[in-house]
Amino acid sequence: MSTTGLKVIHPKAKIGQNVTIDAFVTIGANVEIGDDSWIGANATIMEGVKIGKNCKIFPGAVVGAIPQDLKFDGEYSTIEIGNNVTIREYCTLNRGTKANQKTIIKDDCLLMAYVHVAHDCVLNKGVVLANNVNLAGHIEIGKYSTLGGLTAVHQFVKIGAYAMIGGGALVRKDVPPFVKAAREPLAYAGINSIGLRRKDFTNEQINAIQDIYRYLFVKGFNTTQAIKKIKKNLPKSAERKMILQFIAESDRGIIRGFRQLNGTKLNGNHSK
Repeated sequence: MSTTGLKVIHPKAKIGQNVTIDAFVTIGANVEIGDDSWIGANATIMEGVKIGKNCKIFPGAVVGAIPQDLKFDGEYSTIEIGNNVTIREYCTLNRGTKANQKTIIKDDCLLMAYVHVAHDCVLNKGVVLANNVNLAGHIEIGKYSTLGGLTAVHQFVKIGAYAMIGGGALVRKDVPPFVKAAREPLAYAGINSIGLRRKDFTNEQINAIQDIYRYLFVKGFNTTQAIKKIKKNLPKSAERKMILQFIAESDRGIIRGFRQLNGTKLNGNHSK
């Protein structure tokens, strides 16, 4: 280890060009930090972390700690962080286990203060996790999805692309692409139309997505019935394919259909 200006940097760490490392930072072995990144004071970057270019790691964050998994047996694993990722104060991001060998956070993600990302999670491009979001192990979140503050996600859950989950949610089931989800238990609350417009989806695409979810969550069909109706009555599209593929590959089953605020159920059973 070398100690420079109150910083502890392992000699096997690879630091890119124009990287700023503030005081009291600790950087472990086999760490890579890309060009133009900033590591704030008191951050800890542990062994096996790969950080891309133009990333910002705020004070107090701990990146690459071993998994909080009783099955972990000291095997070598990593965490890979893409370009333009922001990790705010006191986030804790764990590396993988022998199951997948790595935790992955792709480009342009924003993790707000006190977020926890457990072992073997995959966050795709542009994911936003608001303050105090907690992810258990083996969770996958699709691109450009947003999770509101204080949300807790059960292990092995999948959240589709472009989804929006309201703050304080308990996510026990898979959340399909393009939807808003809220309430307790977590339920469909419409499609994420504002988010889709921000990502340049056309009105025609948004309306087509809405038609699909009317069959799935509003009209009173169970999931099997709804899929048959969608395939028969609605035109093929990239969005239709994404939704149906997500449901087909769901291991935990998808969230409930729409419910009124008083809890009255408006649709049929949506267990898989």
